[in-house]
Amino acid sequence: MISLIAAIGKNNELGKDNTLVWSMPIDLKYFRDKTKGHTVIMGRKTFESIGRPMPNRQNIIITRDKNYKAEGVEVVNSLEEALGRTQGKQEIFIIGGAEIYKQSMSIADRLYITHIDAEDKKADTF
Repeated sequence: MISLIAAIGKNNELGKDNTLVWSMPIDLKYFRDKTKGHTVIMGRKTFESIGRPMPNRQNIIITRDKNYKAEGVEVVNSLEEALGRTQGKQEIFIIGGAEIYKQSMSIADRLYITHIDAEDKKADTF
């Protein structure tokens, strides 16, 4: 099962300057609890904004950079390649960024969306 997980604002805001727009402890705990023990797939910029592999998860990073390397993660060059590394996994989480969400929306089985009752006029990622 392929699941997308995200928190969005009233205008579907996701991020700003490669960081989350929202930092809500209860939502971060929800994210942590949902994804723990599962595979997480993310783009390179999302990974770099996190700054390290997410513990207790298989971390797969998608990048166009054929020479990109990072410790503690698997690096692939396409969503298809990432999904190929998840055979037999019960639930796989797509955790961002915007480009990876767009690529995976049509194949997602489930969406975990936290709707934030706020706006961020400076957001640059939707």
